[in-house]
Formats: sequence, C-alpha cells, structure tokens
Amino acid sequence: MEYYTFSANDGTTLAFQSSTPLTPSPSPVNDSIILFLHGFSGSSAYFTRNFPALSERSWVLGLDTRGHGRSSHSKGGYHVARLASDLRDFLLHIYSLNPGKKYKITAVGQSIGAAILWTYTELFGDAEFTSFLFVDQAPLQDRDLRFEWDEKKAHRGCYDEESMLAAQAAWVERPEETYVGLVDECLGYRYQPSSQDSDRSPEERQQDEEYFTSISRVCDGRWLARLLADHTRYDHREACELITKPTLVMAGRRSGCFSLEGMREVVERVKNGRGVNMESKAQMSVFESGHWLFWEEPERFNQEVLEWVRRWE
Repeated sequence: MEYYTFSANDGTTLAFQSSTPLTPSPSPVNDSIILFLHGFSGSSAYFTRNFPALSERSWVLGLDTRGHGRSSHSKGGYHVARLASDLRDFLLHIYSLNPGKKYKITAVGQSIGAAILWTYTELFGDAEFTSFLFVDQAPLQDRDLRFEWDEKKAHRGCYDEESMLAAQAAWVERPEETYVGLVDECLGYRYQPSSQDSDRSPEERQQDEEYFTSISRVCDGRWLARLLADHTRYDHREACELITKPTLVMAGRRSGCFSLEGMREVVERVKNGRGVNMESKAQMSVFESGHWLFWEEPERFNQEVLEWVRRWE
C-alpha cells in the first residue's frame, strides 16, 4: 500500500492508500475495488491487517477522511455531510486516473465510515457501488424515546446531550486519557474480557494500545469534538431504506459502542426499503470481538469480505 493525495472541491488536501501504483495510470488486476472508510479519530492505517489479503484479488483503497490520518482538516467541515462530499470527490478522482474505465466498488464503512456511506446514499444515491459492508455502527447514536430508540439500541456511552458534552470535553481537555479510553471501548478483549483472551500476551496488549493511540493522537481534538456533535445527532434510519445494493452488517458481540439489536436495525431498514428483492441481499454477521473486529479477527474478516465481493460482482 502506498499513500497518495488529491484535492477536495474546497481545496483541502486529502490522503489515501492504494494497493495499486497510480503512476502513470492504475493497472489493477481486475475491475474490482474494495474501498475502506475508517472510524472516528482513526485512519486507513486501521486496516493494515486486512489490506494484504484483500489486495491479492482486488484493488484496495483506504481513504483518510478529512481531519484524520494524513489528510488535512479545514476550519469548518466537521460534518458527516462534508465527509460524504469528500467521498464523492475521491471517487471522481479515482475515475479520472483512468478515464472511461468502470469499476465494481464494494464499500466497507466502519463506525462513522458507515455513517458517511449512509449520508452519501441519501445525497447522491448508491449507483456508484456494487455492494456495502457496514462494520459495527447503528443508524442512530442518540436515544430517541419518541421512536422506540432506547438504551438497547443507542450508543452505549455517548447517547444524549449530557454524555455528548462530556465526550467533547474529554477529547479537548484530557486527550491522552481519552485515546486509551477509546481502545478500552473498541477492543472486545479489553471491554468484555473472556477466557478466550487468555493467550494474549501483555506485550500484544501494549502494542495494540500504542498503535491505536498513536493514530488518534494525529487528530485535532477540538475539530474532532465538533465532528462528534454532528455525528451523534444524525439519524440514518430512513437513509438505510434508500439502499438498493446488497448489504452486509458486521457486528462485534463484545463491542463497547453498539448492541447487536441496534445494528440489526440497519438490516431491517434495508430489507424494508425501496430495494428490489432485498430480503435475501441484506444480512448480518456477528463476530466474537469488539468494535474493531477487523483487527481482532482479521482472518475471518478478510474471508467474509472476499466472499461478499465474489458473490455480488
């Protein structure tokens, strides 16, 4: 994987990783693209355990969203809709590298990456994509008791005005503590330890913590705090009903972020939306790990992604 950059429509420089060299023009092994969108305060580096296996049969791309990783952040732009617009600019950039070429794009959105794809679908439709994989994200983080969205479905820790303000303060005032707290929340073996984790050495646990905190540390805490406020308020339930392409929800049983019930809502909304014959094309796969299931169970994750891509190409 190599890093490249492009400019969004407001001039902001955004970075991405590609498994295929882009100069003089990309020459992927076939017309299949697997596109990764990472979670909040992350980067495309989240998927280092997944890129090698997947790039053996597809062109793999990993975008560092605005304000994350090697991408710049603008003075504003701390909105999910802005990140969805950046995704559109990114797809236009990829197509401009090989004019006239058409690709079959499988989009993998993890955490806020899923929210970006739902917003993209609401704004621009899903014609650019062949299929979707949404990784450990419910369609609404805040509780909404008016519409039967309670603590069983909402985010476990950031779910209303009070908890959101506390989370904002933590990202700004206590960043190092917050980086570690994120790791505790997102790795299943730390959030909900079990006997199956006994073979994890102290060295491995420390390496995981150092890896993910180093990625979060690159971000600007104040900018992230404003993005967090926008992200938690978005209600994507109706947007999920607009999806017309095959959809797989991948959920962590030991996620410190969302319950299986909350994530199952995505499947039900896609099935009941406007797509044709979506009953058989919307599914859910449950992993025994946490929010970062692609890291904790990479072999299974990679295999399921490859099987999904083959099924719908």
